[in-house]
Amino acid sequence: MRFVTYSSAAGGDRVGVLDGDRVAGLEPGVTLLDLLDRGELIEAGEHALRSPAETVATTDIQLRAPLEPRSIRDCSAFLQHMRNCTGDPNGVLDHRHTQFPVFYFTNPAAVVGPHATVPIAPGSSQFDFELEVCAVIGKAGRNIAVSEAEEYIAGYSILCDWSARDLQLNERPLGLGPAKGKDTATTIGPALVTADELERLRSKKGFALQMTAELNGEPVSEGCWDTIDWTFSDMISYVSRGTVLRPGDVIGSGTVPTGCLYEHHKLGSERFRDWLRPGDEVRLAVEELGELRHRVTAADEIQPLSSGY
Repeated sequence: MRFVTYSSAAGGDRVGVLDGDRVAGLEPGVTLLDLLDRGELIEAGEHALRSPAETVATTDIQLRAPLEPRSIRDCSAFLQHMRNCTGDPNGVLDHRHTQFPVFYFTNPAAVVGPHATVPIAPGSSQFDFELEVCAVIGKAGRNIAVSEAEEYIAGYSILCDWSARDLQLNERPLGLGPAKGKDTATTIGPALVTADELERLRSKKGFALQMTAELNGEPVSEGCWDTIDWTFSDMISYVSRGTVLRPGDVIGSGTVPTGCLYEHHKLGSERFRDWLRPGDEVRLAVEELGELRHRVTAADEIQPLSSGY
């Protein structure tokens, strides 16, 4: 099933299940996070398809992010992306990249829906997108074994980790990981696709699903999920060490190779024209998961710090 959260003409946001070109809506007042907490996601979806509280055309709704995550951990599971970011596609990475799937925490309050406008991070002149997939945790677990990790996945979605590269590079030497360079927006959507929908496409360490990005209608990125180096089972097992994963936690894959402007910039690719500017249109798509469409807008006005920064 493919679950969405949408703005209903009856008032407020509600959860629904995609059914062809229509959405079978659930009763109002129930969020996707509620269903995950209660372990009722599939049951509720089946009930909505049999007896929807409302039925609306997909063309008549405004999609929100499928859920408000409790946390977001974003991994670096595509190692070729990391090599490309060094400027040498054949470069040697720190050996720790092959020992564990490194990750950072990002801001769940900055999550936006699949068609939202996205403001450039204040103070940035090198704003970028990152094409990723993510897994949404469906039940609580701690110290989860790799062999059992898939049982904890409620479904998958597209994730875009919007990045201010100049802020990110300025922060990195201070040793605390990404902060304002990643703080302005993260897209999740358009739907939460349950794991069973993708099983027939399983390939290598992922799924045989093409991932593409366009900027102002021109192709920028082409990749495939099954080129991933760390499985989501690996990621879930690692991030759950010594802590509890909760329903609604989101685990990002990291960027598919060629899935951001920064890679093309570092590699000297002709596909790098410029960083994102106000008015740019970004389209990100993953087969079976859907697509994101965003318009980039100007940064918020800010007051400088006392240091002048």
